[in-house]
Amino acid sequence: MPLRLHNITFDCAHPTELARWWTRVTGWEEDPDNPNLPDDDEVGIVAPDRSLNLLFTKVPEAKVVKNRVHLDLQATNGTRDDEVARLVALGATVVADRRQPDGAGWVVMADPEGNESCIERSADERAAAPAPPR
Repeated sequence: MPLRLHNITFDCAHPTELARWWTRVTGWEEDPDNPNLPDDDEVGIVAPDRSLNLLFTKVPEAKVVKNRVHLDLQATNGTRDDEVARLVALGATVVADRRQPDGAGWVVMADPEGNESCIERSADERAAAPAPPR
């Protein structure tokens, strides 16, 4: 029997603040049936269709190495570069810029607690890109 992905969990020092940051990034919201409280050690946000949650769990130790799992994110409106600029304005940092001259590639970014994610081209950008030579 296959399993369904329910939560993607981030270990962090400040769950409420990080969850709020990710709501601005994703447009997701707290679960109205399970609201987050400021002192909760575990808080979450839910996708609009309620199919998946991002869960933020308080842990005592700081992040010290590269994530072994990370999110690959795509713009739903605008471009990858628009989203990179928006996330930097929200407090993210660029870890590595892997954009290619032909428009391919991605940007590795870190959230305010250092969790990495990759920002990829949007579906529209991919569709508009010329086919690679054969």
